[in-house]
Order: sequence, then structure tokens, then C-alpha cells
Amino acid sequence: MAVRVQQVEKGSAAERLGIRPGSVLLSADGNELNDMLDYQFYTSGASFQLAVSTEGHLDYLQVSKTEYEPLGCGFETYLIDQKHTCANHCMFCFIDQLPPGMRDTLYFKDDDERLSFLFGNYVTLTNLSAHEVERIKTMHISPINISVHTTNPQLRVRMMANKRAGEVLEYLPQFAQAGIEMNCQLVLCRGVNDGDELRRTLADLKALAPHVKSIAAVPSGLTRYRDRLYKLIPYDSASAAEVLDILEEFGNQCREELGTRLVYPGDEWYLMAGRPIPPAEFYEEYPQLENGVGMWRKFHDEFLDELFQPRRVWLPRRMDIVTGTLAAPLIRRLMEEVHRRFPAVKVTVHAIQNDFFGGNVSVAGLVTAADIQAQCKGKLSSRVLGVPEVMLRDEKDMFLDSVTLAQLEKQLGVKVKILPADGAGTLRAVLGEKTN
Repeated sequence: MAVRVQQVEKGSAAERLGIRPGSVLLSADGNELNDMLDYQFYTSGASFQLAVSTEGHLDYLQVSKTEYEPLGCGFETYLIDQKHTCANHCMFCFIDQLPPGMRDTLYFKDDDERLSFLFGNYVTLTNLSAHEVERIKTMHISPINISVHTTNPQLRVRMMANKRAGEVLEYLPQFAQAGIEMNCQLVLCRGVNDGDELRRTLADLKALAPHVKSIAAVPSGLTRYRDRLYKLIPYDSASAAEVLDILEEFGNQCREELGTRLVYPGDEWYLMAGRPIPPAEFYEEYPQLENGVGMWRKFHDEFLDELFQPRRVWLPRRMDIVTGTLAAPLIRRLMEEVHRRFPAVKVTVHAIQNDFFGGNVSVAGLVTAADIQAQCKGKLSSRVLGVPEVMLRDEKDMFLDSVTLAQLEKQLGVKVKILPADGAGTLRAVLGEKTN
């Protein structure tokens, strides 16, 4: 395969060599260039030979630049070729539980090891060919984030509805032997891969430490759109506590034996079980923060640290904030602390019941504008509505149900204030200060 250049950065090594839009990159030092990983890996050196075809004319160009200096080529897509789509039909897949009529991009399921390395996405390994496995080892693509769910091959096949799901587990020890670091994720389904199956999975992954660097365990999210899908039972307070007992006992054991907790329960387990969120020391260096694990503790501590910094609040301030039902009690507690320190600041927290998705969906990141509008209309105490940025798409302008901030402002007659994901930023937004 070859890759066609779409843009050339001015002043780059590519421009100096005469590469231009329309040129086709064939190989670097004889290594085929098929996608962004090949391109970045084989063009990172200070000196190499690049095979280029321009208008049908083949040239072998000797590249000379500083090591790791970008060559300077741009392509039609970031990955150069198309994303690898998911070949699984997991019994807990959230995308399969989405209602119809949403944005097309929300229904796309990727399972691409390149996105794991480049952006931290989780992959199941079922898409990997033998060539791609060897490439991960050769290029030392590390860390790689893996959705494991269970190390029982037969159970993994059943959970993911993919006949390869069990056999690809053999890649885990291969990656460990090659020195590849792995962050693992377990999505737990009640009565399926918890209990003794969870203990087995944790023990198997522990055996691959230190190459298995961390394990996150989160509950499956179930919406009301599960017609013709596997009948899963949502976790309740008692069953969440049972899972927590296993995870914490195992983590304590790893702490003693390995010097690290290794497994980190998702925040939802503590909130569902009605248990206190652990202190910051529990999460060590927050290795699974991108997976949302430890997010509440970090947010809480950042918020309070910022609250007690010297500052003046010049004017009385009222504000409304929306959040999911799961975190609402904790957010209310923080806003009460704000009011105690600054009596002129009064914040009303609205716990939004997720009627749009239904089921056991209760996290802030899945709250839609439709539910905010329906549940806040006529009930707001101010003209400013704080909306956590996790409710919005990356561009920070639209909710999951495709309603824009401007539309919500018009519906409710308010000015929307986006609340940053970090605790310090949220406090500054509440106090009317500039946020980063």
C-alpha cells in the first residue's frame, strides 16, 4: 500500500525534498508505509531513504533531518487509512443501546490498536492480524489499552459474541514478553463476569505484572433501549458492595506484594454502594483517570484546595448547576462548602433524571439537553446555568441529543456557563472568575 500526500508543511523536510501534494509515499528504507503508525515510526529517524512517486515518476530521496523531527506531510485522514470498526457484539455495548435518530458519529464503533496508542482508546484485540501483533512488538507500541472483561476464553466469546475473543487472549502474555505495557479495562455484568470469574481475571492479569500496569473495573451501563439484547440485570447497592469487596481485597493484596494497588474500582461502585470515595493515596498516580476512575476524588480535592486559596468575592452571585443523579449529592456538598465560605454565593444543584436513556444511566456525561429543559423549566433560581463540559461533545457546543447550547439558553431563558472538568476550574466558574 502507498499513501498519498495531501498537504506539505512549509519549511519542513518534505518541502525541502520537493515532495508536494499528490506525491505518493511508497516506503522508507524499504519498509512499506500503510498508515500513520508506519509513517511516524519509519520517518522518525535522522537519515533514511524515502521512495516517492510523483506524477508516475519514482524517486529515491535521501532524507536528512533531526531525529524525531516530523517529515512534514499531511494526509486525507489522520490515520491515513480508515478506522478499524468493531467486529464484536458485546452483551453490554452501550452503542447498541442508543435510541434511533441521533448523530451518525455516535453509532460508530471503533476497535483500532492505532487509536489505542495515539489517543488512549481501548481495544479488544479481536481485530488484530498476526502482522499487526508483530508490528506492535517491533515498534514497541506501548502502552496499549485493552478491554479484557474476562480471561476465561469461553466466557469472553459469549460476552463479546465473537469466536476470536477467547483465542486472542494469548496476545496478552506475548505483549508482556515483548515489554509492552498494558492498561486493562473490565466492564462487569452482574452475574456474568463478576464473583469468582472476576477473581480469576484479576489473578490472571496480576500474573502479567509489571507489564499489566493497571486494571479498571467499571459497571455496565444499561439503557432502556435493550430490546432483543442480552438480558442483563443492573447492579444495586448490595451487589455493588460485593464487587467492591473483591476489588479492594485484591488491590490490598497487590499493594503488599507488588507495591501497587494494580486494580482501581470505578467511582460508580462507591456511589452505588453508598460508601465514601477513597482518599487520593488510594489512586496512587491516577493511572486510569482517562477512564473516569478516581475522577471524583481528584475533582473534590482540587475544588477544596482552590476554595481555600486567598481571594475576594466582590458581588453576590446566584447560579444553578445541573448534574447526573449519581454525583448530585456530592456536588451539593461542595456547593454548601462554597456558601459557608462565601455566604453571598448561592448555588442550586439540579439532579437530572436521565429519561432520555432510561435504565440505570445516572452519570453526568450522559445527560441530555432534553432532560435538562424538561426538568429545569420554571425551577431555576437564577439566570445562569452551569453545565459540566462532560455533557458536551468535544467542540463544547452540543449535547448528545444534538441540541446546541444556544438552543438550550433560548428554551430556558438563561446564560449557560460551561463548567470545566477539573475541580479548580469549576470553582472559578462558580465564583465568576476566569477559567483556563
